[in-house]
Amino acid sequence: MLAEIRGLNEECGVFGIWNHPNPAQLSYYGLHALQHRGQEGAGIVVSDGKHLRAVKGEGLVNDVFNEEKLKSIEGTSAIAHVRYTTAGGAGIENVQPLLFHSSTGSLSIAHNGNLVNANRLKKYLERQGSIFHSSSDTEVLAHLIKKSTHAPFSEKVKNALTLLEGAYSFLIMTKDELIVARDRHGLRPLALGKLGDAYVVASETCAFDLIGAETVRSIEPGEMLIINEEGMRSVRYQEEQTRSMCAMEYVYLARPDSDIDGINVHMARKRMGKALAKECMHIEADVVTGVPDSSISAAIGFAEETGLPYELGLIKNRYVGRTFIQPTQELRERGVKMKLSPVVQVVKGKRVVMVDDSIVRGTTSRRIVKMLKDAGAAEVHVVISSPPMTHPCYYGIDTSTAEDLIASSQSIEEIRDTIGADSLTFLSVEGMVNSIDRPYEDDNKGLCLACFTSNYPTEIFSDTILPHEKELQL
Repeated sequence: MLAEIRGLNEECGVFGIWNHPNPAQLSYYGLHALQHRGQEGAGIVVSDGKHLRAVKGEGLVNDVFNEEKLKSIEGTSAIAHVRYTTAGGAGIENVQPLLFHSSTGSLSIAHNGNLVNANRLKKYLERQGSIFHSSSDTEVLAHLIKKSTHAPFSEKVKNALTLLEGAYSFLIMTKDELIVARDRHGLRPLALGKLGDAYVVASETCAFDLIGAETVRSIEPGEMLIINEEGMRSVRYQEEQTRSMCAMEYVYLARPDSDIDGINVHMARKRMGKALAKECMHIEADVVTGVPDSSISAAIGFAEETGLPYELGLIKNRYVGRTFIQPTQELRERGVKMKLSPVVQVVKGKRVVMVDDSIVRGTTSRRIVKMLKDAGAAEVHVVISSPPMTHPCYYGIDTSTAEDLIASSQSIEEIRDTIGADSLTFLSVEGMVNSIDRPYEDDNKGLCLACFTSNYPTEIFSDTILPHEKELQL
């Protein structure tokens, strides 16, 4: 969905490679593949076996890196990151990977997700003398590692990870080791690949496809990989809890050519479109169109199931950045007007089914409906390939308050009236879960549905709650 409003901003993307002669260049390409996950900042940190060197900056990948900068950080291993602001504010100090130097060595961390107990841990650490240099929740892990009395380094990391609650895929690199970890619920995606003798990790498998790497498997919830000159070994730092992969990765966040935990995103979205069609067979229409880009797969599925023709009723201007990523409301509102154009000959005089993946505040939907009607559409029936988002997300999608969500305060009929549609239909929770079709036995099939059902897989902490210090065994 082209959300010019503050909402449904993607959390971040991480990429790492170990034991390759061109890690910076491959990380650059990997970040390009993950650019949809964050457009406010990008960074690469490279190890040459002796030192860690970084290049990072605010803006798109192409804005941050050039050939000269990539040559300045040559080495054999790297971690990289594209960022959208979730926890922590904007600013170069929050652009990842974060890099720390001390008398005991250098350390770099890249993080996708959001820690729900970051504030309480930060307050505890500050009482213990820690000084924070950024407002990013990622820095909490660095301080926990530093304060750990365990040895070797991998044990320090393992112990620190057990203190964290929330969603995280971490890449942690020293000059001679790369550690990869996924939270015990598997809320955020993380995959392992191989490129010759090199190990590769990324938020999405589309990054492997771009660099020619082979996808090996998803990293398991509660799993930690330790990669160094001796090879790779897997350890369990926490027992896996109920699997809770974010459903919105399949609905909207991930690229359609990615596979998440073995499920292809495009095919899942297409099945959602088919399920949605079965749930709203009452609609009489002439043509189906999808809102580019993340809704196209569902629109194709809807059209196939109904037998209605699928047409490009909306055209996206490829030379305008994704409007929801823009950091100010004014820029978002200006951007959406530049972003889409209706194809008049497709929609004029037609009863149009407009397929979208979600509605956050309704602002974008209202403007697209008006755009289609101004282009001559006789009717616009809005169908959404996910359930109403009624509850905030605390795990890395920027809808952290109920005020961000129109469905938290309005009924479906009220939303329909707000956006000016002739009808409005959301996919049921059951329809979405069955369409994603993850191979797990529980009712949710290993999905986090908190934004639809309010059933959060982790405890949600108030910022004012401090931990009992005796609970933190550093």
